[in-house]
Amino acid sequence: MKKQIIMNGFNIEFKDWRPKDQKLRESLCTLGNGYFATRGAAEELENTAVNYPGTYLAGGYNRAKTKIADREIENEAFVNFPNWLYLNFKIEGGEWLNLDEVKILEYTQTLKMQDGLLERRFKIVDGQGRKTSLRSLRMVSMKDKHIAAIKWFFTPENWSGKIVIKSALDGKVTNDNVERYRDLEITHIEPLYNKKIYSDSILLVVQTKQSKIKVAEAARTRVYYNDVVLDTKVKTEEEKDYISQEMHFEVTEGEHYELEKIVSFYTNKDLAITEPALEACKDIKRSGRFSELLERHKQSWERLWLRADIGVIGEKKIQELTRFHIFHILQSVSLNTIGLDVGVPSRGLHGEGYRGHIFWDELFIFPFLNLRFPEITRSLLMYRYYRLDEARFAAKKAGFKGAMFPWQSGSNGREESQVLHLNPDSGNWIADETHLQRHVNSAIVYNIWNYYQATLDRQFLSFFGAEIALDIACFWASKAFYNKEKDRYEIHGVVGPDEYHTSYPDSDQLGLNNNAYTNVLTAWVFQKVLDIVDVIGKSRKRELLKELEIDEEMIALWKDMSNKMYVPFLEDGIISQFEGYNSLKEFPWEEYEKKYENIHRLDRVLEKEGDTPNNYKASKQADVLMLFYLFSKDELNYIFEKLGYEFNEEMIYKNIDYYKDRTSHGSTLSRLVFSWILSKHDRKTSWNNFRSLLISDFEDIQGGTTTEGIHLGAMAGSLDLIQRSFAGIETGEEALWITPNMPKNIEKITMRIKYRNHWILIALNKQDLKVSFEEGWSNKVNIGVIDELYEFKNGEEKEFHLDEL
Repeated sequence: MKKQIIMNGFNIEFKDWRPKDQKLRESLCTLGNGYFATRGAAEELENTAVNYPGTYLAGGYNRAKTKIADREIENEAFVNFPNWLYLNFKIEGGEWLNLDEVKILEYTQTLKMQDGLLERRFKIVDGQGRKTSLRSLRMVSMKDKHIAAIKWFFTPENWSGKIVIKSALDGKVTNDNVERYRDLEITHIEPLYNKKIYSDSILLVVQTKQSKIKVAEAARTRVYYNDVVLDTKVKTEEEKDYISQEMHFEVTEGEHYELEKIVSFYTNKDLAITEPALEACKDIKRSGRFSELLERHKQSWERLWLRADIGVIGEKKIQELTRFHIFHILQSVSLNTIGLDVGVPSRGLHGEGYRGHIFWDELFIFPFLNLRFPEITRSLLMYRYYRLDEARFAAKKAGFKGAMFPWQSGSNGREESQVLHLNPDSGNWIADETHLQRHVNSAIVYNIWNYYQATLDRQFLSFFGAEIALDIACFWASKAFYNKEKDRYEIHGVVGPDEYHTSYPDSDQLGLNNNAYTNVLTAWVFQKVLDIVDVIGKSRKRELLKELEIDEEMIALWKDMSNKMYVPFLEDGIISQFEGYNSLKEFPWEEYEKKYENIHRLDRVLEKEGDTPNNYKASKQADVLMLFYLFSKDELNYIFEKLGYEFNEEMIYKNIDYYKDRTSHGSTLSRLVFSWILSKHDRKTSWNNFRSLLISDFEDIQGGTTTEGIHLGAMAGSLDLIQRSFAGIETGEEALWITPNMPKNIEKITMRIKYRNHWILIALNKQDLKVSFEEGWSNKVNIGVIDELYEFKNGEEKEFHLDEL
């Protein structure tokens, strides 16, 4: 059997037309530019059982109500906007092309990541023996963010005759990408109008029903022969939510024809426009040919790869999958994202999974961006700042002070976690209680501080970041309470990163007490905001403290809480996931592994059986162990020492051994964390987790989830593993530190990083480390290698022999 997927450098080639794999390939071949993106669907098909041409706008949400289980619930969805792809042909008197209904002689689909292109090549024979070859090139322009385009190279191999080309803009689309959401309201857009704007161009204007996002799509379609526009007979057809043009012309056997469809996409959320439809029509009129747009697009990608590429030599496929993950990060967030009021959807701009909501995944995504595109991180952090008032309202409504950000965020920053969700295994609608993951607030502070560490952007920290961090500290100070008997502060009624445990067995109260991850991270927040108010300067400190009504008594409380947060322990130095964890039953893993093919989503399996993970010591993903992912051994030692708890390296290994046998890995992020924390403890298992992480979306190891959109946090996390764990790159307060931890399966790593406006080239193999200070805003930069600090001058290169250090 011939290989179905061939990976080669920057190219991924999918062989044969395979309908059963099409929706997975669509996600993997999504093209975007950080402003909008379109799945890699076949342009000649509309929405079918095997084809889903989804187009998504960054920040493109709409709310709708649905009656379920005698309740009316409101959900905010990531809207599927009109399909601009549709392009088809038929020989006059014949049928429109459908690859399922013709004989396919050849078929390949290639994702060309270096240039941001999707290429399809196929050769078909119809029922009358007429052979036709077609090559399709598609792009969503990285340079001209409102432009997308398709080019066909069309050849009638053994026939001549009349042909009809159909080019359409389809507004009849619904949100149909996720099967378990189909009982919810799926119609989110309504047509406004459409019209023929030029002899070869059409316009479709729609808007979302509730959020009133107005979207205009204009398309210009032309046929060329020998680089001259063919004079075709054009017929325009209009429906209220659909418009198309049919072009009739004659072709000659063996001759080559080119067709170009140039599309412009605008919304009423765009800056510097008068009105979306006028702008879309203007772009279509002004745009040059496909080749001109392509050249600008390729130049933009060349600049992106210069910053973003990570070279990895080692086991087969590592390099290709590394670039595959980089590519999809840049489909979702790019330089075009800067200035948009958007966050990072956990499934990218690739599908409707999780409704495009913003979770804590930015915690895993920002480390890659911070050292390459810090300007993107800054823009994405502003998404939180703009929603600070909504977070303040949420805190006040819940009886707290400060700002309480939601677990799931969408358009305006209110809590968007679903009230009910469908278990596809049982068909039951059950309550969703994961919204109590208040640790997302601490993650926001962590992201702000680490952005600052990488950039020294004191302006952002002073005017935006500090305000968010201080308000989150105020929230935690009001959420926690003092236990006099323990002489400790406690936090009750929360859910940890694990997500499986949302309450105690047989309890009607939601949430858990003293989730260790939440409490330790809260202590860190208090420690860090005290550093932040020192960094921002006296005058800004006075302004903020007065504005937020923070007095010296509150600051004294933060200091006390930073030293006295309660952390529950089990026996012998093992941190308890939460208070009362020890009273839960051990889970019969072997029994269930024999009983079910896949128990990654143990919550669904147990719910179907009338049981719940709340009864067992079984986690969906890393919880306590997240601490060892976020913080170095020295950082943890400092945090625990301030808290008055004993901490040593042996504790790390004990906790890893305890929890790794009690985790189902129901999230792709879990493999990331386990690979990280095991990298020095159990290199073989660490590597196996890394490999699983690399292929998790590419091979859809969770069985169908990737069709709903890629897992952006897991993709970025794999790059962070290479960067921070394998290469050992960390941003310290005084220097950039490099402490290599190369796995035996990797021979060499190379990358360029941007540290505090200095571009630094790093090349690492088993024996040697080469560090080059290429350019920067100052002539000197401090770089530490293992335990020694060095000063680099602009243009200086140093080489280190690792076995001598």
